[in-house]
Amino acid sequence: MKLSVIIPMYNESAIVADAIRTLDRAMAERLPRGDYELIFVSDGSTDGCAEIAGSLAAEHPALMVIDYQPNQGKGCAVRTGFLAAEGDFVLFTDCDLAYGTDIIFDFLARYEEGGCDVIIGSRPLGGYDGYPFLRKLMSKIYLKVVSVAAGFRHSDSQAGIKGFSRAATKAVFSQCEENGFAFDLEALMEAERQGYTIAELPAVIVNHRESKVRPIHDALNMLKQVRKIKKRQKAKQKQ
Repeated sequence: MKLSVIIPMYNESAIVADAIRTLDRAMAERLPRGDYELIFVSDGSTDGCAEIAGSLAAEHPALMVIDYQPNQGKGCAVRTGFLAAEGDFVLFTDCDLAYGTDIIFDFLARYEEGGCDVIIGSRPLGGYDGYPFLRKLMSKIYLKVVSVAAGFRHSDSQAGIKGFSRAATKAVFSQCEENGFAFDLEALMEAERQGYTIAELPAVIVNHRESKVRPIHDALNMLKQVRKIKKRQKAKQKQ
């Protein structure tokens, strides 16, 4: 069983080296060498984070760095990493490792139990420890609006950690187009359309970082993206 961990990044020069070392150490403690790969994808970064990551490749043989220009959006970075992955189970999380590293092995163990093709992290299941009240409230409203607009049946489409089987990775991400905030939602809707089974695991943020999300602005953009995704999904169903 080979595990691929995808890390999308945009201008993360301040934290990328620590993220690589932390991830590789966590992987090496639990998995044999050769049973995992770390794919860091720089989405048009301009701060040299791709070069920093690349300079660590000799020290960390499991590391692959993908760098492209110009900036396309997180969805493009995740999709690029997933389609380059060789693992039997492919997971993405963010460069700040907001959910820590232990959760990666929780996801892997759940996948090895069987009965699911896709696993999503759920903040509602994990709780919102450490969230300021206003951010927690806005997050819950945001998820509710997205769920209603998209007809999404699970508890959290937007947590920054999700895993896919190799088959689902190739089948789903080859059909995805969204580069914005709704990229995870599109992937999950596409997985459901193709009949893949989705499971949820609690996700708790352990490394808090200032959020880049602008609730009202991003919610409106998200709704626009949802409309485009639903239109594409309907077109595929007619084919």
